[in-house]
Amino acid sequence: MTEKVFHRDALESKLGHKFKDPELLRQAVTHASLERSSWNVYERLEFLGDRVLGLVIAHKLLERFPQEREGDIARRYVQLVRREALANIAKEITFGDYLLVSDGEEASGARESNTILSDALEAAIGALYLDGGVEAASGFIHKYWEPLIEREIKPPLDAKTALQEWAQMKRYELPEYTVVSLAGPAHSPEFTIEVSLKNHKPRQGVGRSKRRAEQKAAELLIEDLKLGE
Repeated sequence: MTEKVFHRDALESKLGHKFKDPELLRQAVTHASLERSSWNVYERLEFLGDRVLGLVIAHKLLERFPQEREGDIARRYVQLVRREALANIAKEITFGDYLLVSDGEEASGARESNTILSDALEAAIGALYLDGGVEAASGFIHKYWEPLIEREIKPPLDAKTALQEWAQMKRYELPEYTVVSLAGPAHSPEFTIEVSLKNHKPRQGVGRSKRRAEQKAAELLIEDLKLGE
């Protein structure tokens, strides 16, 4: 097995925080494929980071858009915490270069995987929170998410709504969503849901909730519709 190097200084620079307990940071960037224990610290930090990110983003949106209804805030929120948003930020700061992964995962493209990048970034946010409190975590989140918040002047239509409106405009039957599978442990489930629309190839989305999986499936089908225009 290739020797795995923990780049503490580079990671701390990218996260904007000097860790009092660098072991937390090492755990955050150590993929499950390298863990010897029966339970994985990386996944626990990811679980925490997901909640911290959600809290900070929700608070920021309420401050930034005081006149908007809850539904509009919710659509903004979903766009900001989805897997693709996290993965794009991870790629922006070349976070994948510093992940500790097994040789097998490395060969399979783990450093470019949206799933692994988004999970690892959430784990890093969890580590920031444990080591430096909400100030350290929110400092990092504000730096990279505020430009995304400011980019959307109007609240975006969620993908399911956009797809439904498109189908109604074309006088099609409404899209149908079907649960294909449910995997993973109870605390971190993974839904696969398929959306079907008359005269179009069905698409499948994966997410940690039925709502997220449905949204992802709708997004993929919308992309197909755009390509077919």
